Amino acid sequence: MQALSGRTGAMLAGAVCLAIVGLFVGLPVLSLLLSPVGGPLDGNALFDSYIYRVARFTLLQAVASTLLSVAFALPVARAMARQSRFPGRIWLVRLMALPLGLPALVAALGLVEIWGRQGWLNSLWTSVTGAAPISIYGLTGILLAHVFFNMPLAARLMLAGLERLPNEYWRLSANLGMGPVAVFRFVEWPALARLIPGIASLIFMLCATSFTLVLTLGGGPAATTIEVAIYQSLRLDFDPTRAVALSCLQIAFTGALLWIAARFAVVEDDSRTSGQRVRRFDGRSFGARLRDATTLFVFLVFTAAPLVAVVRSGLAADLGRLASDPQVHKALLTSLAIAGAAGVLTVALAASLVRARQQALSRRRAGPSALALASGISASTSLVLLVPPVVLGSGWFLLVRPIGDVATFAPYLVIAVNVLMALPFVVRVLDPAFAQHRSRTARLADSLGLSGWSRIRLIDWPVLKLPFLMAFSFAMALSLGDLGAVALFGSQDMVTLPWLLFSRMGSYRTADAAGLALLLGLICVGLTILGTMRGRAPLEPHHG
Repeated sequence: MQALSGRTGAMLAGAVCLAIVGLFVGLPVLSLLLSPVGGPLDGNALFDSYIYRVARFTLLQAVASTLLSVAFALPVARAMARQSRFPGRIWLVRLMALPLGLPALVAALGLVEIWGRQGWLNSLWTSVTGAAPISIYGLTGILLAHVFFNMPLAARLMLAGLERLPNEYWRLSANLGMGPVAVFRFVEWPALARLIPGIASLIFMLCATSFTLVLTLGGGPAATTIEVAIYQSLRLDFDPTRAVALSCLQIAFTGALLWIAARFAVVEDDSRTSGQRVRRFDGRSFGARLRDATTLFVFLVFTAAPLVAVVRSGLAADLGRLASDPQVHKALLTSLAIAGAAGVLTVALAASLVRARQQALSRRRAGPSALALASGISASTSLVLLVPPVVLGSGWFLLVRPIGDVATFAPYLVIAVNVLMALPFVVRVLDPAFAQHRSRTARLADSLGLSGWSRIRLIDWPVLKLPFLMAFSFAMALSLGDLGAVALFGSQDMVTLPWLLFSRMGSYRTADAAGLALLLGLICVGLTILGTMRGRAPLEPHHG
């Protein structure tokens, strides 16, 4: 009876959480679709020349960013897979994950320090060639930033696929005397060909919905994506009708991308034909080692240089003055309060949804209502992908504006948007942990009659505290580095670290921006490291 009561309570709590998520996403979407401000939304508003140009640039930069990221990741992954033993290899693998925990604004500042007009690489280029400096702004800067974030992700996923190949493949290729071309054609490429469509679709969606990087490095109307155009329509031009048209276009756009990504999802398969350690016999010649070393060195410089630049310029800033700046204190406290609240709420919401879904599917013959609840919970975690934070914030901006001052609701809306933004990643961390723990302890707990707080304290918490810590640290790091929601709702009364950093960059106070970027980057990377110390991070990132 207690087990039945616990199952019913979990499903009821999950249904309530599902309703809250549905209402928070559904209300602004309905307001955008059904009640556009400024008159009915006709075809001319949705298909004028400006929107067509923005949509075309969004697709152009996403396609180019995806192709470049995958193309550059391929030789890096193959070099890492061939050279399985060399000093520092584990740190190079960890470097692949570091951009995932870095706020987009911090990375953008690092790229400007390297590739900007006064950057050391641009200065070297000008002194050697005598040509004009390379512009970091516009399409060039956007592509560079997207490759910086997504190429390590693609290389990491490809490397995992190559390392899953059975040991027998490499022994057979060595016995047959296959050269490098034959090994790639008959051994590596079949494995990579199964992964590349999923990797490419994931990267394409991340680039197509990019906000912070395009806002920072776009450089003008000629390099504007749909999400940045939504922000500009509301905050700069205050043209709600155009914002509604762009939001509808973005929802349709992300819906199509989600459908494509679902068809080419990256499948993780840890199965092997034997338990032997994989040992490759290729890549041992001097020429092969030299080529792989050169490839990995270029990867190291490309990925680590912006990070080193952020640290170097941040340490060169007047950190003492920033540490005594009341505006920095206020921004830091605001960011920590928003991130802490978002982290707690995200973990609580995700735990309720995961537990309810597993309880709904626990019976051998689940009823229609239980199946509907499980399906709804599975779909709810993808709602923020279908309705990006900028679109969600735009809908709520239009909803609360007739009620009162938007600034009054701003902190709560920013927290709620950040919760939904982090929800897919937190669910990915908690769901397998809950499932494994339940399969091991459910019968024992039921036989002992443990339920409620006693079960949580004695059975659940000792095992699940590490996944909860990982989920909380990721949710908090994502919230700390977010600029999208704050860009819409930020004001003089609510300034976060990313918003203050963006403002100092916009007013050409680069020394202050460098110090703030160092502070923000250290906090977010520290949280990411804390979450991955004794677990595996979710591979799908969310960057701007």
